Amino acid sequence: MNTRTYAGHTFVFRIDNGAVFRNTYTSDGTGLHYETLEGPGKGSQETVVLHTAEVSPGIFILGWVEQPGMTVTHLMNLNTHTVHAFWTYDTGRGRTAELHTGTLATT
Repeated sequence: MNTRTYAGHTFVFRIDNGAVFRNTYTSDGTGLHYETLEGPGKGSQETVVLHTAEVSPGIFILGWVEQPGMTVTHLMNLNTHTVHAFWTYDTGRGRTAELHTGTLATT
């Protein structure tokens, strides 16, 4: 059973490259509205459809595709308030991938 304990909550997600996002999850946990608060893309925002799985109590895999074709996967640990984020994007010369870590704070 997927309890989606993140559903209906908003988190500030700070990652190791200095970017900061405000992630607001829909009440049913199937959607996400993100806003880029700091770093590359500051000011950008989008609402996306989530693909999710709970791998252990409080630990979730969340994945989505953003409008420009960027793919994003988060391993979100609500027990430790940490995230491992993996994303890929087109550079015009092929796709590249990045792996980041970060922390979550509730708002």
